Amino acid sequence: MKVISIVGYHKAGKTTLVERLVGELSKMGRVGTIKHTREEILPLSGDTERHLNAGAAVTIGVTATRSIEIVRSTDVDKALDRLAGEGMDFAVVEGFKQSDLPKIGIGDVEAKNVVARVDINAPADELVKIVMEQPEYVTLDSLVAKIKRSPRYREAGAIGTFTGVVREMADNERTEALEFESFDAVAKERIKAIEDDLKMRKGILEVIIYHKTGRIEAGEDIVFIVILSGHRQELFPALSDAIERVKAEVPIWKKEKTVSGDFWVHDVH
Repeated sequence: MKVISIVGYHKAGKTTLVERLVGELSKMGRVGTIKHTREEILPLSGDTERHLNAGAAVTIGVTATRSIEIVRSTDVDKALDRLAGEGMDFAVVEGFKQSDLPKIGIGDVEAKNVVARVDINAPADELVKIVMEQPEYVTLDSLVAKIKRSPRYREAGAIGTFTGVVREMADNERTEALEFESFDAVAKERIKAIEDDLKMRKGILEVIIYHKTGRIEAGEDIVFIVILSGHRQELFPALSDAIERVKAEVPIWKKEKTVSGDFWVHDVH
């Protein structure tokens, strides 16, 4: 999923720009939007408010023409996770100037991580080009949604997933984070080769492997593997082989950051 945030000062035309961008992106795939808004304008009243006050984590109001979902979360990243899990191809965010999201800034607005600045009359194709240059926002749910859209899904009897996480405690040592570095082009080539090899196996229909780089905190996800297969018997060996081959063949280096110091993992083996 490609993600972009539109930011600008009050009355700068942010919503107008969002409308134009969503209109163009919707020709290319599914689009979800997130807006930074004031709590008092959310439609919380009557029974909906009572559901939340009773302790519901999520409440969804459904009418004859539309529905609205309200969750107990003020985290834009969690909102993006929900859109990714719904299989969105694009997410357009309005606001959140201080987030780490890549941003299109209207005029001279001050914000973090502004990747481009435009005026309100910027051509739609220019906006789309900026979006397409952004990195993919990937979650396990987004990969499962993607594999379910495979043309071979009708042949499938099973989907298996593997998620590697940053282990916090090991041998009485606490890990704060891991940092991964890679030769991106080579890593992507090797991962694709592993995917292609596994898809040559009998019963393996689709394979998606995704490995994060950069700093990943304790408890966070590192690597996702999703495999679509005809039967469960073929599935589990393929999952196991996939992660072992990623560790052995893909040029990704790991630095462990612990309470007692930092070290490259391959330096101690």
